[in-house]
Amino acid sequence: MEHIAALLLVGCTNSMADCHELQVPVSVFATADECTAERPFVVGDVREQAQHVVAKCLAVDPALEDDYDRIVWNVHTDGSLDASLAISSLVVASNATRPEKGDLSQQ
Repeated sequence: MEHIAALLLVGCTNSMADCHELQVPVSVFATADECTAERPFVVGDVREQAQHVVAKCLAVDPALEDDYDRIVWNVHTDGSLDASLAISSLVVASNATRPEKGDLSQQ
């Protein structure tokens, strides 16, 4: 099964010091090839939203598509964009000194 692809667009100042994600009408594509083919047109559509626009197609594993909850990205001063989809780790709280059921001496 081929992976679907998500299009990430990031707009920056010319110095690349201040960057933010840009919203696009269509950000998910059925294939990576479709994403790659549409990327220049989408970049052209949002060109007026930032001084510098960078974009990347990210492969989405269909088995994990409902688990992804973050996009991690970084724009370098040379204008290159590193990006990936991520799954936040779950944190489970526990209390190791919790009294056992029926042990009233510790309550």
